[in-house]
Amino acid sequence: MASKWFETVAVAQRRAKKRLPRSVYGALIAGSEKGLSSSDNLNSFDQLGFAPHIAGLTKARELSTTVMGQSMSMPVIISPTGVQAVHPEGEVAVARAAANRGVAMGLSSFASRSLEDVCAEHNQVLFQMYWSGSRDVMVQRLERAKAAGAKGIILTLDWTFSNGRDWGSPWIPEKINLRNALKLSPEALTRPAWLWSFMRSGHLPDLTTPNMAPVGTAAPTFFGAYYEWMQSELPSWDDVAWLRSQWDGPFMVKGVSRIDDARRVVDLGATALSVSNHGGNNLDGTPAPIRSVSAIVDAVGDQIEVVLDGGVRRGSDVVKALALGARAVMIGRAYLWGLAANGQAGVENVLDIVRGGMEATLLGLGKSSVHDLDRNDVVAPPDFFRKLGG
Repeated sequence: MASKWFETVAVAQRRAKKRLPRSVYGALIAGSEKGLSSSDNLNSFDQLGFAPHIAGLTKARELSTTVMGQSMSMPVIISPTGVQAVHPEGEVAVARAAANRGVAMGLSSFASRSLEDVCAEHNQVLFQMYWSGSRDVMVQRLERAKAAGAKGIILTLDWTFSNGRDWGSPWIPEKINLRNALKLSPEALTRPAWLWSFMRSGHLPDLTTPNMAPVGTAAPTFFGAYYEWMQSELPSWDDVAWLRSQWDGPFMVKGVSRIDDARRVVDLGATALSVSNHGGNNLDGTPAPIRSVSAIVDAVGDQIEVVLDGGVRRGSDVVKALALGARAVMIGRAYLWGLAANGQAGVENVLDIVRGGMEATLLGLGKSSVHDLDRNDVVAPPDFFRKLGG
């Protein structure tokens, strides 16, 4: 039997594509409209180079850091992603992997596993929320998160109603019933290992969202929760400030790309902000976060923790983001490839790859710690950076 271990995230993605039904894989790689932002998220990292040293290098390479009050073994956070139908254990497997590798985990409101189940596996869970439902419902979600043991809140605002969302994304059913199961069966039968893993677990892919359920009600389907979000009033900055005031712990606002928005996030008292375009699933044409992060760090980095989310696939990508001023990065698709390829062990495999890449890059740059990185370590082409809303 071939080894399930993989040496790069690219190999994990190839194995995920081979293992997953076409529609499941398609949902993971999709972006909005023409896919300009999702492509830029990846391609922009490739445009950045390094300025390495050749002697006087150090064996010591310190990766540990603290973000949102959480001490972590390296500056990498699991980004919250919804309905993880790539593996039967879903977010529970991810939580175990994150705990074993000493990194914090973002848990999506649209997750297929409950806050309680995930927090039972990991004591560094950051619960992600959208502005969805009434204020009373949102307060209930915050109270539930606190009771479950969540250490912080991630308010995601970089997901709007852009036309043609999920460019290339396949049809996703409202729920898995007999009719829909039959419709999807030709795809599933071509991926027997994936299908057998769910059959062995005793359940089909779960399209309900237990963390979106109001107190005393059944978990809505993904599209039921999505409909609630779509019908909710769009939040003002006063609304965002109100939600922050309801949580007495670390609080991140995710989705910033403009300097003026970053300053508003600082003003409302957030602990952290994430420079993000929702993995290319927000307004298409929004620049890659790696292009915007340094301008935002220059504007507010001394007042708030700045995190980057989008396009990170290698440890060297993490180092590039840190050299440009980010305190940490969040990874999404990279760990989902690992989860699809080999469950919990696959997620751990991805985190080990990222760590190894960071260590190798630090060695080449002659740096003993991630905290020693600066912009002189990165080589950027002319006109690479974007300063939005300055």
